[in-house]
Amino acid sequence: MEDTRPSLPTKTDIAIIGAGPHALTLVTHLLQKRQTMRGKILVFDPSGKWITRWQHQFAALEIPHLRSPAVHHPDPNPFALRKFAESRAGELFPPYDLPGTQLFQDFCQDVICRFSLQQQVIPQAVTRIQPLPHPLRPRLRLWLQDGQSIMLRRVVMATGNCKLQIPDWVTQIEVEYPHDRICHSNSVDLRKLRLTGERVLIVGGGLTSGHLAVGAISRGAKVHLIMRRHLQQKLFDAEPGWLGPKYLKEFFAEQDYEKRLAMILEARNGGSMTPAIAMQLRREVRSGNLRIDENCQVIQAEWMGENWRVKCSDGSQHEYSRIWLSTGTKFDVTSEVLLQEVLEAYPIKIVKGLPVLDEYLRVPGCELFLMGGLAALQVGPTARNLSGARMASEKIVPAIVKPTIALSHSRSA
Repeated sequence: MEDTRPSLPTKTDIAIIGAGPHALTLVTHLLQKRQTMRGKILVFDPSGKWITRWQHQFAALEIPHLRSPAVHHPDPNPFALRKFAESRAGELFPPYDLPGTQLFQDFCQDVICRFSLQQQVIPQAVTRIQPLPHPLRPRLRLWLQDGQSIMLRRVVMATGNCKLQIPDWVTQIEVEYPHDRICHSNSVDLRKLRLTGERVLIVGGGLTSGHLAVGAISRGAKVHLIMRRHLQQKLFDAEPGWLGPKYLKEFFAEQDYEKRLAMILEARNGGSMTPAIAMQLRREVRSGNLRIDENCQVIQAEWMGENWRVKCSDGSQHEYSRIWLSTGTKFDVTSEVLLQEVLEAYPIKIVKGLPVLDEYLRVPGCELFLMGGLAALQVGPTARNLSGARMASEKIVPAIVKPTIALSHSRSA
C-alpha cells in the first residue's frame, strides 16, 4: 500500500511526541474543539502507528481486559465505547464493564478512522528538543533520527517514558549470567516462552506480577511469587474518588507540592491486584503450581551456571531457572534525555523527579507540555491512566486553541 503521509514541513504549530493512548486522546480532543487544527498537528513515533507499544505490552502479558471502566478511552464522548460495544456485550467484564483488550483495540482503530488519523503518525524518533527562547515568540526545534529538524510553536510530550525500578540486589550480582534469565517485567513476552519444568521467581505484588504468574503456569512452570508487603486487593489502582472532585478538590487546593506527592503515593499505595486475578492465584496455590510469600524480600541472588540460588529475608534459600522483576517503574523528569536542554533553558521546581508544571501542564515559560505520569503533580494519582489522559487533554486543549492563554500573551504561574 502506498504511503500517503505528508512530507514534513520546516515549521508548524504543534508536534506530539509519542502515539499511545494519551497522544490519541489529546488529538481527538483538539480536533473536536478545532477542526482547523488538522493540518497543523504532527505526531512522531518510531513505530509509525497509533498505540503500538500499548498493544505490545497487553499482548506480551496476555492481559484479557483493561482495569479501567468503559468510560475511559481516547474518544471525547465518554459513552462512545459503550455504543461501539453494543453487539459485543460479552467483551465487557464485571463488575464495572471493563473492556476486553481486543474490544478496546478495535474501538481505538474505530476512533482513528472516524477522526481520519490513519496517516497521522510519522515513523521517526525525536532525538532532541532544542529550546529557542525569545521574549515574544519562543519556539522549539525538534531534531529527528534521520537528521531532519522542524520548528514548532508547541510540543507535547506523551511518550509514557519511565525509569525501570531495579532492586539493589540485582546490581550486586557479580558473576556473568544470561540476560534472559533475569529481566524486568517490561521485557517479558509470554508468547515466546516454553516453560515446562521450569521454576520461575516473580518479585513484586502488583497486577503485572499476577498476569505473569498466570501466564508462566499456563506454560508449564512452577511459580514462586515474593512481595515485600501483604497482597493488596483493589479493583482499581487508585480509588474512583480520584476521578472527580471528591478527592481532587482537596488535592488541587494543596499548594505544597511535597504534600501533593505524598497524596499521590498514598492514593496509588504501591502495587495491587484485582480480585479476579487474586482469585486465580489462590486457585493455583491450591493446585500446587504457585507459592506466594508475603512480607518477604530477596536479599541475594547468585548465578550458579544453570540456575539462580536466591536468599530471602526470612532466611530461606531457593533455586530458580529464571527471575522476573515486577518491581514497577518511576517517573523522573531528570532522567528524561529529551527534556535536558529545555530544563536548562527554563529551570523549574522538581519534587522527587516530578516537575511542577503550570495549570495547562506546560513547563513554565515555555510551550512544552507534558502528559502521563510526569504530569502527576497537576493531574493527580491517575495521571498515567486513561482517565488521566482525558484530564490532561482538558487542561492542555484550552492553551492551544485559545490565543489569550498562549505564552506570547501571558506568563502564567
